[in-house]
Amino acid sequence: MMLDWMKTALRLDEDPVTGFNADAVTISVTVEVAAPARLVWDVLCDMPRYNEWNPFCIRAASTLEMGAAVDMTLINYAVPGSLVPNCEYICALEPERMISWEMKHSEAWPYPARRDQVIEATGPESCRYFSTDAFLGANGIHVFRFAGPWIKRAFDDSAFALKARAEALFAAGS
Repeated sequence: MMLDWMKTALRLDEDPVTGFNADAVTISVTVEVAAPARLVWDVLCDMPRYNEWNPFCIRAASTLEMGAAVDMTLINYAVPGSLVPNCEYICALEPERMISWEMKHSEAWPYPARRDQVIEATGPESCRYFSTDAFLGANGIHVFRFAGPWIKRAFDDSAFALKARAEALFAAGS
């Protein structure tokens, strides 16, 4: 599944630091949600309540403005029973369609990546959701091979939990 930005991004051979490699992308399960895209968007943007439904990202805080930090506490699927602090930066916002954040390359952390959470309206009271994590640059394929399987599991768990949360809120009239 290629998102628009992936189709136009510099490739790895053009930019070894942050170039895109289609072989280094984790894609979650796609869930069909019996709730409007607007409601799914609201759940994704209600970061103070992530701990109520998200099994992977149990704390998130952001102003949700372009370039703003997204401070998160993640369950470490690679080391069960431990937590990981994580800070990424908003790089795309399309209300009711997509929210994305990225880890930029730095000397201290040469593992750039971009996470996209995509909502596609399928009707006035239904939508589908999936997410991707593109591991960028020359190190991306190594990160994908190491972390891709547990990140997929974490993203799948989050997709199913988002579906359940949105559908419960919609059924309750929220």
